Amino acid sequence: MRIVGYAQIDDLESLIQIDCQVIGNESRYEQIQEAIVEKRCLVVREGETTAGFLIFNNHFFGNTFISLIIVSPEERRKGNASLLLKHVEEISPSNKIFSSTNRSNELMHKTFQGNGYSESGKIENLDPGDPEIVYYKQRR
Repeated sequence: MRIVGYAQIDDLESLIQIDCQVIGNESRYEQIQEAIVEKRCLVVREGETTAGFLIFNNHFFGNTFISLIIVSPEERRKGNASLLLKHVEEISPSNKIFSSTNRSNELMHKTFQGNGYSESGKIENLDPGDPEIVYYKQRR
């Protein structure tokens, strides 16, 4: 059974390991650590296995913004990202939830769309030639 909850500081190393599997380095160590301490990091587990995590904040024009969703490569396509999205929707203090992904990230587009998110715009010039597509969901 998969369970989603707030990450604890004891989870830091396993989250860094997953992030490193995906991006190839530990450059987000401090960002992840800070999100854990500030209770802005959710983790999904199945038994002893940490499958993935999500980082959010509530400062996007007064709305919740999901800034990072990472699922371990071997745990993908099992509904883990959807579980994380559903949990942040349940705990969000705002009625609007936003997130974004690069145009090239087809799997994340399918995940957002499959969870009822719709495109809300795009941001150019973050990654040359690969605009960031902003997604939105009205919670209530």
